[in-house]
Amino acid sequence: MTLQQLRYAICIANNRSMNKAAEELFISQPSLSSAIKELEEEIGIELFLRSNRGVVITPEGEEFLAYARQMIEVYSLIEDKYVEKKGFKKKFSVSMQHYTFAVEAFIKLAKEYGLDDYEFAVHETKTFEVIDNVKSQKSEIGILYLNDFNQKALTKVFKDNQVEFRELFNCNICVYLAKSNPLAKKDLIEFEDLKDYPCLSFDQGNNNSFYFAEEVFSTYDYKRIIKANDRATLLNLMVGLNAYTLCSGIICEELNGDGYAAIPLNTKETMTIGYIKKKNMPLSKLGKRYIEELKKYKDRVL
Repeated sequence: MTLQQLRYAICIANNRSMNKAAEELFISQPSLSSAIKELEEEIGIELFLRSNRGVVITPEGEEFLAYARQMIEVYSLIEDKYVEKKGFKKKFSVSMQHYTFAVEAFIKLAKEYGLDDYEFAVHETKTFEVIDNVKSQKSEIGILYLNDFNQKALTKVFKDNQVEFRELFNCNICVYLAKSNPLAKKDLIEFEDLKDYPCLSFDQGNNNSFYFAEEVFSTYDYKRIIKANDRATLLNLMVGLNAYTLCSGIICEELNGDGYAAIPLNTKETMTIGYIKKKNMPLSKLGKRYIEELKKYKDRVL
């Protein structure tokens, strides 16, 4: 059974005449009759009853033609999108840990290229899902960090999932908190200063190994800790509970507002912000442009 045979059968049904269908299809009537006979023999049912007054569709033929029309319609949609490129939009997707600067860079990219020709997607999600999204190509790029503690474990995870890590920039560890927090007045924060304030951490779901934590010092024995699922909730908790989280120190006031501050933590530990991509797969034009935007944030590291 071929698409051509289906088109022939639909044309005959529409015209209720073998001769008129042959004229519309620009083939001879014997050739059309032969093609339909071969189709009927293959599917084991009679589609049309022939007479001097034209053709009549059999009950079995009516059912078959309903499916045939659906198939031709679906094929036409595929042909329009992938062959004729009608209404086709190129896709670009990024997955990331909860980094405002990565969202801000994404917004700049979307504004630059516009939404008419591209279909954009951004996923702020758990660490394991960032890796899995890049592995499955749900996202072209994933944004996360490495440090001395998680590097060995995550490098193995990257290898197992056929993705590779590329460094963007290295940064010091900062305490991110609301400006209303008393600690926001300090120039440098000690671990001892944090003991009476709740520490905020992003929930990693079932993959809650310390190595998948978005915050450095994930094994530290915090006196108070609250887990949350999204960045907006963390910001609210910072204001409502004088809570804090540990971060790269890059401030994006345009998105988060000017009510927050990043104060350096007194530690020699650092974190390396980078991106992962599918191994041996080159970045798209938008992927390269997005990385260019991300690298600009190196100058905003505290």
